[in-house]
Amino acid sequence: MKFAIIGAGGTGGVLGGYLAHAGNDVTFLARGRHLQAMQENGLLIRTNHRGDIRIPKVKACTMDEYLQAKETPDVLFVCVKYYSLPDAIEFARHAAGKETLIIPILNVFGSGAVMQEKLPGLTALDGCIYVFAKIAEPGVIAQPQSILRVFYGFRPGQSQELSGKARELEAILRAADIHAHFTDQIQRDALTKFSFVSPMGSAGLYYGAKSDEFQHPGKVRETFIGLIQEVQALGEAMGITFDRDLVANGLKLMDAFAPGLTTSMQRDVEKGGPSEFTGLVDRIVALGQEYHVATPLYAKISAWGHEKGLAR
Repeated sequence: MKFAIIGAGGTGGVLGGYLAHAGNDVTFLARGRHLQAMQENGLLIRTNHRGDIRIPKVKACTMDEYLQAKETPDVLFVCVKYYSLPDAIEFARHAAGKETLIIPILNVFGSGAVMQEKLPGLTALDGCIYVFAKIAEPGVIAQPQSILRVFYGFRPGQSQELSGKARELEAILRAADIHAHFTDQIQRDALTKFSFVSPMGSAGLYYGAKSDEFQHPGKVRETFIGLIQEVQALGEAMGITFDRDLVANGLKLMDAFAPGLTTSMQRDVEKGGPSEFTGLVDRIVALGQEYHVATPLYAKISAWGHEKGLAR
């Protein structure tokens, strides 16, 4: 299969890097110093569980260059921040073909449906990933935690025409040491993941907290738990039956984290640029209103964020 990865940061860099290291045809679509470093020196993923993963030569270019080359990927992984989704949609409109699996791997629940609405005639699945990684320096990804699990699948009522390719993809990902799951319950699985990343990002930003502050009794941990409970109540109102206790699942993941870690939303806000606040916080408030579910903690953080000018 031919892979294209939009975004080569912590998510796309690890996902594409593992695939390329296993010998797959991967093109990273990136920009700036990170792109230049990959073009000149390849990609390095620093891990604590596998040591350094070095890919000395990688295919990397801008989205415009990829379109000019008239390439058509078998799989297009969209690994950008939610605020960059419109650019990814425009790229997919020109780069993807009818046999292309478009798989958004974003923090925000429901991104696949957003893409599909804008891409009639193409196939946009839903997906999510469990990974903790970031760009340490241009051309270098730091992956301090071993967790790497990818879920993707067709939404209810979606055409299953490319299900054979989706099943083949699962085997390719697993052969690259990526714990992949082609699931028939992607809405459940994506919201399960969202029930961790959104509460962690929301509480972490609100309190300025790092991972170890979530691991001990106190207001940060209590807020984290309360936010998960609000997401779970929303999912149940949407008709989703969860296969696990979301609070227990979230605490298990959190308590396994190394100390001192922050979320990408916190880092984006610290840099003074756009963040995923609208997708990770405001989206739950809006869905709560739509499904008549109370979300007081999210509402409080949303109001605070708007006062701070974070919703942009």
